[in-house]
Amino acid sequence: MLYILPAFVVILVFLILPMFYALYLSFFRWDMVSPSEFIGLRNYLILIQDSEFLLSLLNTAIFSLGSIVFGLGLSLLVAVLLSKKIRGLGFFRTAFFIPYIASMTAIAIVWRWILQPRGLLNLVINAVGSLFGADPGEIRWLQDPTWARVAIILFIVWKTMGFNILIFLTRLLDINSSYYEAADIDGANALAKFRFITWPLLFPTTLFLLTISTIFSFQMFVPVFILTPGGGPLQSTTTGVFYLYRTAFNNNLFGYACAIAYVLFFIILFLTVLQKKVLGKKAAYES
Repeated sequence: MLYILPAFVVILVFLILPMFYALYLSFFRWDMVSPSEFIGLRNYLILIQDSEFLLSLLNTAIFSLGSIVFGLGLSLLVAVLLSKKIRGLGFFRTAFFIPYIASMTAIAIVWRWILQPRGLLNLVINAVGSLFGADPGEIRWLQDPTWARVAIILFIVWKTMGFNILIFLTRLLDINSSYYEAADIDGANALAKFRFITWPLLFPTTLFLLTISTIFSFQMFVPVFILTPGGGPLQSTTTGVFYLYRTAFNNNLFGYACAIAYVLFFIILFLTVLQKKVLGKKAAYES
């Protein structure tokens, strides 16, 4: 058993103990300078009336919903196309997966340049628009509240799409071809085969990706910090985790920040359990 001792010590010191210490601090007022003061549940009571925190939860929900609906839908579409045994499948797998394994900080810095008013994205949009006689102009991706939210969603989708495609594609290629052969004999079209064969067998995989995507969205910090420093125009991109960071390290309210951390933790836990309870019963695995 001694071989697991180093891993156990690391988990204990860097994960378990900080979690309990953060819970302990959430009942105190502490700025790392003055002596801590026990205030009970006051941090949590203030939190539910904090308009900035509630806005950060709204932003997080928008990013989560947008990235899940658009991201998973697009990933499934690409995975279905790639499952048709096309040439160069290995190349496409690698190409789509590279953004997922690349450094998020480095990618966010590149995206900040791409999303400038005279950046690459606006250049491409205007070039395409000119072909149809349109002039979109300079979209202020990071300066306008609405476009800033769209930019963050696009970043999340681009970053996570490769992982989603790979998981979907792995499951698609594992489906027994005899199901589709039987459907062809019965005269089923492509839509019917997807509805009655592909989708039911993909549902457990979709549930897994839905859970992972929700957790990722609620933990998002780097894109907001780099693309929209300060939380974006009118705090339109301030997420729960970014608000936690600003509360702790800009305002030195560490007890309050710990309370925020635990509220976010229980929200993620609740959503994960809810997804499992509501959707888990519908999951159907191929026997």
